[in-house]
Amino acid sequence: MRYYAVVDTNVLVSALLSKKDDAATVQVLQRILAGDVIPLYSVDTMAEYKEVLARKKFKFDSLHVNIVLSAIEKYGVLVNPSSTGTVLPDEDDLPFYEIVMERIEDDPYLVTGNIKHFTKEKFVVTPSEFLAIINTR
Repeated sequence: MRYYAVVDTNVLVSALLSKKDDAATVQVLQRILAGDVIPLYSVDTMAEYKEVLARKKFKFDSLHVNIVLSAIEKYGVLVNPSSTGTVLPDEDDLPFYEIVMERIEDDPYLVTGNIKHFTKEKFVVTPSEFLAIINTR
């Protein structure tokens, strides 16, 4: 079974920073690379990924960043979301939420390390919760 997921930028940052292959964020990224998880993204979220992952403070290898971004574009689905009018605690998270709402019929998940930044919805999950869902179905 394949799963659709909007992956918050903080999940990608955590995965690239992690030294542990068994970290939940790393496993989510591995599932994307394996084709088990289909990422949903927009022009805005891709721009955020590129900007954040290029920040000097992280010192990410540009080759690794390019692999991640290329995989999202190659295996993912580009979505042009409509405005929902939703207000979130952190307005920078709105583009991720609106992708989910645009593709709600696909039963997507919003995978984030910042659960408190979103309204309480069954589709907003942590990387660990997302893996538990995948592993039990």
